[in-house]
Amino acid sequence: MILKTRSKSIELQCYELLNKRMNLAEQDKQYFNNLKKGHDGERMFDTLIEKLQCDCLVINDLLLTTNNTTYQIDSLLIMPDAIYLFEVKNFEGDFYYQSNRFYKRPKTEMVDPLIQLKRTESLFDMLLQKLGFNIPINAWIVFINSEFTLYQAPLDSPIIFPTQINRFLKKLDRNTSKITQKHRALAEKLVSLHIQESPYKQLPTYEYAQLQKGISCKMCGGISVLIEGKTCICTQCGQQEPVESAVLRSVKEFKQLFPNERITTNVIFDWCKVVRSKRKIGEILKRNYKIVGVHQWAYYE
Repeated sequence: MILKTRSKSIELQCYELLNKRMNLAEQDKQYFNNLKKGHDGERMFDTLIEKLQCDCLVINDLLLTTNNTTYQIDSLLIMPDAIYLFEVKNFEGDFYYQSNRFYKRPKTEMVDPLIQLKRTESLFDMLLQKLGFNIPINAWIVFINSEFTLYQAPLDSPIIFPTQINRFLKKLDRNTSKITQKHRALAEKLVSLHIQESPYKQLPTYEYAQLQKGISCKMCGGISVLIEGKTCICTQCGQQEPVESAVLRSVKEFKQLFPNERITTNVIFDWCKVVRSKRKIGEILKRNYKIVGVHQWAYYE
């Protein structure tokens, strides 16, 4: 049973919106690509975990704090006899260990995922003790990408390679024991402790004036949508969407990028750009949001 599904982080969502509306610096593009690739890898692992038939509880994308330290658990699997903690890596290419350090060939040192896993496992174990649960933890790194190769891996290290994932999960699936109310209580407690927004998110500096205005296509993401009657049409991929739906989606994008700014008719009219009638924008906002204030001081929430 999946108790918490995975969703894109606020950080990744913001990068996707910014990437559509401005030219990101090379360093920001690389960071964005790494975020996206990491999320894609985690979703790949999710599709495999979802096939398990054994009695278990799945918690995805858990952000916790223990002893004033915030850490993320990509996937948590609560089984009758143990908890399985998975750190999912979507690395691609050739990697190797040398002198207890982790490198990507030819010689780019990377953060050692084994050290990262050990830190997460230690913090999570402390949290379990604090909550009064004494359940064994099995922590593993999952390298999900089939194009990944690791040379000179430490013997008996908690690593699951791409060719081992299916066998590992089949072994888990042979467990015939049943989850108890104690397991469910722990899972619900962990979900309740989940932190919605990471304190470590890194966003590029941006201002309203530098962002391209217009309605983005909900399919391809391009800012090349035109309006014909009551329909928005993307000139790149041909995707069609009702104007009201597109405007409301654009409002959500604006709120995501500028959470402290007020939603007004003038602001959304300028943000959407291709809707020629300011009155039309006002009518859409009135139907879907609560108006606060009057006349030129009115805004929506």
